[in-house]
Formats: sequence, C-alpha cells, structure tokens
Amino acid sequence: MLRFIFGAFVVLHGLVHLLYAGQSQRLFELVPGMLWPDGSWMFTRPLGDVATRSLASTALVLAALGLAAGGAGLLVKLTWWRPLVIGAAALSAVLYVLFWDGQFQRLPDKGGIGILISVGILIVALLARWPGLDS
Repeated sequence: MLRFIFGAFVVLHGLVHLLYAGQSQRLFELVPGMLWPDGSWMFTRPLGDVATRSLASTALVLAALGLAAGGAGLLVKLTWWRPLVIGAAALSAVLYVLFWDGQFQRLPDKGGIGILISVGILIVALLARWPGLDS
C-alpha cells in the first residue's frame, strides 16, 4: 500500500510540473498576473525573459518525465525507480531555485511548495528503506 501511495504521489507531482511548463510558455496563466519565471535571478539578465521561459519549460518537462516515469516504475516494481526519482526530484528543487525572481512575495506561485515536496520525495527516496516501498 505504501508503494502505491508514494508512487502515485510522485507521478502526480511530476504532472504538476507540466502545468508550470505551460505557465512558463504563456500557454495559460495558473494564477492571474503570475509572471513566473520572468525575472529569474540566474537567467533573465544573461538570456532575457523569452529564452528563460524556454529553458524553464524544457527543464520542467524533463523533471516531469523523470518523476512520472520513476513513480510509475515504483508502482510496477521496477528496480530503477529510485535513481530516476532522486535525479528528477533534485532537478525539480534546483530549477525552482534557479528560476526564482529573488522576491519573497507569492512564493507558492514560484514553486515554493513544489521545492518542499521535491525535497520530501528526495528524503524518502534516499533515506527510507521501508519494506513496502521496494517489495
């Protein structure tokens, strides 16, 4: 049961990244007035906002694919789920920090909660060796 809950949670967390990818490409607005990832402290100055949005979308799709595939791998008891989930969750946490605009207002809109979820997934995948997770 624990394997199913954690695997489904990881897949769903991955799918949320696709929403942010759509937001970053301006296909839709997740929240009215949300400009993420415009103003990224790391990328906007050297690349500009348009290139930053494209880079963010690409990274988000990669994280989404990794999390969804890793979570699905866990659900069907494939042995390679753990390194894929670890890599994708780490990518997720890092990319939201890199694409952050440096402002503390509206942190949930900028992936603040997603960072916490990704770190939680990392902790479980790295440290927890619960019997229900690998059996």
